Amino acid sequence: MMIEELRFVLLLLLLINIIAFFSYYRDKKKAENNAWRTPERILLIWGLAGPFGAYLAMRMFRHKTQKTRFLLVPAFLVIQLVLITYCMAVWPL
Repeated sequence: MMIEELRFVLLLLLLINIIAFFSYYRDKKKAENNAWRTPERILLIWGLAGPFGAYLAMRMFRHKTQKTRFLLVPAFLVIQLVLITYCMAVWPL
């Protein structure tokens, strides 16, 4: 993998994680205001795509930490770390 491609993938992952973070933040604020909420299915999809941002938001805002299905988010984080590590081993710089 070339440097430019790696840079693009890392920027894309960063963007997805930022969106995931703000999705969880927005849902927390809506919960506090008794407003329309983001469906849990959507939050879990963001947790799968951007587990670093989702997990950070869960911890920072104490949001969805008691829901059993949201224990998947740390698992998604570990899976993504393993995949990133594997890709870096297969395509060294």
